Amino acid sequence: MSGSHLHMHHGHAHHHHGDHDESRASGGGRGFGWRVALAVLCVLVAVAIASVVQVHEGEAAVVTRFGEPVRVVLDPGLAWRLPAPIETAVPVDLRLHTTSSGLQDVGTRDGLRILVQAYVAWRVPDNAADVGHFVRAVRNEPDEAARQIRSLLGSALQTITSGFDLSALVNTDANDVKLEAYEDELRRQIDAQLYATYGVHAVQVGLERLTLPAATLSATVERMRAERETVAAQRTAQGKLEAAQVRSDADRDARVAVADASAQAAGIEAQSRRDAAAIYGKSYAGNPQLYTMLRSLDTLSTVVNGNTNLIVRTDAAPFRVLVQGPAGLDAVTAPSTAPSTARRRP
Repeated sequence: MSGSHLHMHHGHAHHHHGDHDESRASGGGRGFGWRVALAVLCVLVAVAIASVVQVHEGEAAVVTRFGEPVRVVLDPGLAWRLPAPIETAVPVDLRLHTTSSGLQDVGTRDGLRILVQAYVAWRVPDNAADVGHFVRAVRNEPDEAARQIRSLLGSALQTITSGFDLSALVNTDANDVKLEAYEDELRRQIDAQLYATYGVHAVQVGLERLTLPAATLSATVERMRAERETVAAQRTAQGKLEAAQVRSDADRDARVAVADASAQAAGIEAQSRRDAAAIYGKSYAGNPQLYTMLRSLDTLSTVVNGNTNLIVRTDAAPFRVLVQGPAGLDAVTAPSTAPSTARRRP
């Protein structure tokens, strides 16, 4: 009995151990499948992430296949490409860049030297062909593009400045300064060269600084002094001419006025004499004796003054009227036959 019990117990234990091994094998198979599925999913996610291209605002993406550009993505957002190393995406900055030439010693048309510094504001156009041109020309290196742009800008400054006189760039008269035309011509030349060579456009070109070397400064000061002296001489001559004209006009007007006044005075005097003669004639016609006496008295008033001493005969004119009185009084008073003298001191 005891042996039978032990046999049964051993059989039960063996059966229990077999069930446990079968359960472990089944669970292990299911775990391996999950791990494989998870690994595949991770690979797919990694491939998807590696195939996504994000294009930011103000940028373009050039997709290259084994190093050769195949397409350009311009719209901001997400785009697809084959995973690296089959295809790669190169971001290209489309924003505005500025580059300065530094001080350049250039010559003007009139043979003088000046120092100028210009800047260029440039950008890659929002165009697939131009973006690809830029990437091929400078390998998408903005610093290299800026270096080459500075070289072109220095050459353009030499060429453009030689077509302008110094007085067109530096002048005290704003109407004679042609800096705007200078900058426009410089921008046109730079823009044409940059677009043909690198596929970029010069949006704006301007002068940052313009100065003169010592020799040019002395020559400029002398030229400006000579111009000022010339202008002063011209204005002085013009002023003298106008003053002479004014004096001539004034003298002419004065002579005309004096002549007119003299003519009017002569007319007035003649008229007064005519009026006086008429009055005298009427007076003489009315009373000849009184007229004769009054005329004699007028003559005395013009001949005799405060410093006059006269010794005359009393019976001589015009003193006769003082002694004899008016004509016609002989009947009343007998004339004196004896001559007499009078002394009168006023």
